[in-house]
Order: sequence, then C-alpha cells, then structure tokens
Amino acid sequence: MKTLLTTVALTTALATTASAQDITGFNIGILGGENAQDRMTNLECFRSGVEAKLGVPTKLFTPADYDGVIQGLLGGTLDFAWLGASAYAKTYLTNPEAVDVLLTKQNTDGTTGYYSIGFTRTDTGITSMDEAKGKTFAFADPNSTSGYLVPGAELTEKYGNLEDFFSEVKMSGGHEQSIVGVANGDFDAGVAWADGLGNWEDGFNSGAFRKAADSGLVDMTTITEIWRSKLIPEGPLVVRRSLPQEVKDTIYAMLDTMWQTDPACAYAVAAGEAQDFVPITHENYLGIIAARQLQEGM
Repeated sequence: MKTLLTTVALTTALATTASAQDITGFNIGILGGENAQDRMTNLECFRSGVEAKLGVPTKLFTPADYDGVIQGLLGGTLDFAWLGASAYAKTYLTNPEAVDVLLTKQNTDGTTGYYSIGFTRTDTGITSMDEAKGKTFAFADPNSTSGYLVPGAELTEKYGNLEDFFSEVKMSGGHEQSIVGVANGDFDAGVAWADGLGNWEDGFNSGAFRKAADSGLVDMTTITEIWRSKLIPEGPLVVRRSLPQEVKDTIYAMLDTMWQTDPACAYAVAAGEAQDFVPITHENYLGIIAARQLQEGM
C-alpha cells in the first residue's frame, strides 16, 4: 500500500455509511474509444465495487466522445473518470478547481507512460510513416493525448501540414474505431494507444490494441506497427474536487489496493495487464498542459 495512503483513508474506506450521509449517488464517466455496451460491461465490476464501498447508487456514463466526460466533470454531473493527459489538461485549463488527481496506471515494467502507435494493415505493404504519404489517416478524438495531441504534434514537426502529407485526415471517434477502421480498410493508417510492452500479437500488455484483441475485434497479425511516439505520461484517475474528502479517500483506497484485492477488475479498469495504480500529481502533467495551450493558441 502506498505511503500516501493516510490513516484517514484507511478508516473511511471502511466507514461507508459516513460517505453515504454526504452524497446521494456517485457517477463514473468512461472516455470514448469503444462501443458503449462494451464500456459498461467491462467496468461493471468497478461500478458495483464503488457502490458497495460508498453505500449509494453508482452509475456508469458513456458519452459519445471525450468532451462529454470533460464537460460532465466540469459541470458536476460526473464524479470520477480516468482521463487521458490531454483531457485532463483541457479540464484543468477550463477550471483549475474542477478535479483532484488521485492515481495513475503503473505498467508491468514499473513505468507510468505509454505510446501512440502508428499502424496499418499488413497487406498494404506500408512499413513506415514515410510510406503512408498520400494515404488516408485516422486520429481518434481531438481531446485524446495519444490519439491526436502528441502524434499530431510529432508528425507535424516531421512532415509539415498533415493535410498535405496525407491524402485525407479524419477523426474516427475513438481508439477502437481507428483500429477497426484500419483493419476493415476504411483508413489506410492511424494511431492508437498502448504501453508498448509484451507481444504485438496480444495487442501489447495493455491499451487500446489489447482491449480490441481481447474483445475479438481485431486479429493483430492483420495489422502492423509503422511508427511510435515518444513516451507519453499516463493519464490520471480523477475525482470531482467538491466531493467530501471521505468519499475521495474511499475511492483512492479502493484503487490503491485493487490489483491485490480484485485483479480481474483491475485488469478491466487498466485496459489490460499492469503492475499497480500509483500516486500521481498535477505537476506530472505540466508539459501536456503547455502543449495543449500551444495547440489552442492560449
């Protein structure tokens, strides 16, 4: 258990009735990137666990895009979400008092980062991003870190205006949509996120490819990696700042020990194999916040 987990957190994790007296419900937002029913099914274990801990009705919400979760946190209709670094940056830049950062995913090798992976169908014969010139290309969502912010910046730095480099640039709507779209031939190439660890055939250890492979949506041998970004800081698990402290402590304690107490649910929350959920702070995202400000001309 992490040293940042206080005695108060340990006590309130058990005192669920105290939390229930302060709130009447708890709403969890799930970022887009896979179809709504899969998102609901995969995280039902987490929803039911939170409901048992807090003793209040707990619901999952699956907005169509990333901005739906961001606006839910900003507007107070959502209480918790796992945000990408760019989505957190937008939330913070819109209202610095909206959410508190709790933890992030730690990979099996101890790192807390991931990559934007460029990929294509194996049968295209494309072996590098250079060879994707003049092809159709899919990003995921304007508020996605690995699905747009980071790859967009890195590829623009190398190739210039991407509208000129590729024949067409599209937003697929999410990582799953990009993976399925490329596999089905709707796009020639695209990007999606992964920890970059483990075997390609499995979809790496965790990330969008692993979830798509686990769900049977893609045979990884039919697609090929052609590009990889620099390491991106893993996004934070956040709670709405105005929640009672005992509620926030209870959620922290649950996630802090999940890989020990319920590894199957931890696998679902982490989108694959990981080592733990570990403490993180706002300062870890200053670089992404600066990149987001630059992107938006702030």
